Amino acid sequence: MSVEITWWGHATATVRDSGVRVLTDPLFVRRLAHLRRRRGAVPPAAAAVADVALVSHLHADHLHLGSLAKLLPGTRLVVPRGAGRAVPGLRRVVAARGLRVTEMAPGDVCVVGEVRVRAVPAAHDGRRLPYGPSRVPALGYVLSGESTTYFAGDTGLFDGMAETVGACDVALLPVGGWGPYLGPGHLDAGRAAQALARLGARCAVPVHYGTYWPIGMDAIRPHEFHAPGDDFVRHAGRLAPDAVVHRLVHGECVRLEPAR
Repeated sequence: MSVEITWWGHATATVRDSGVRVLTDPLFVRRLAHLRRRRGAVPPAAAAVADVALVSHLHADHLHLGSLAKLLPGTRLVVPRGAGRAVPGLRRVVAARGLRVTEMAPGDVCVVGEVRVRAVPAAHDGRRLPYGPSRVPALGYVLSGESTTYFAGDTGLFDGMAETVGACDVALLPVGGWGPYLGPGHLDAGRAAQALARLGARCAVPVHYGTYWPIGMDAIRPHEFHAPGDDFVRHAGRLAPDAVVHRLVHGECVRLEPAR
């Protein structure tokens, strides 16, 4: 296994495998509606350089039009099937930037260079709230190159998760959120550790925590902002003791070499 992962904050990461740069859920802003970035610098322009950008679902902190507009012309953009219909602004961004769009449903596969991208289901309401058709699925993605990396997007635990994802070397798992309470269809640190144990991945990188928080709510359940990364390390040590957890800080990169 040889893969390099950089976490930019929230659900945004760059996975480099087999010479291919895969960008997940690009979000490159200091403020989004009522959310502000409380930790980590806004990612540099180089973070938007990718061979393929993956969008897991239509929520504005995962499909962010302004951030997609920073992608270079010709970038492959993978989105859930029906996204172009549900989010008219997406079509405008795609046309203006010359992006190459692939819409996918669970089970679909596309190939970018030496990396195979397979869409898998996620247990999450992926609509473009407060409107949008519920038939647009929320997705995770399995990247197969020199290594196999699972990007869960936003999801809760679901039956058959391990069988659906299959064997993987690295799991990028959401362990928190952007507010003091997590609704259904999310993983907290404990449930993310359960997911890691089910998946049997050798390595894990916690994401989707400790970046954005509602304006004016800094003092409300602040542990939900600060603690999920460390809590995940602790829970994973108990539930998946053979896995190595890399708790990255914003902008940090880890290179994972083949097991010896």
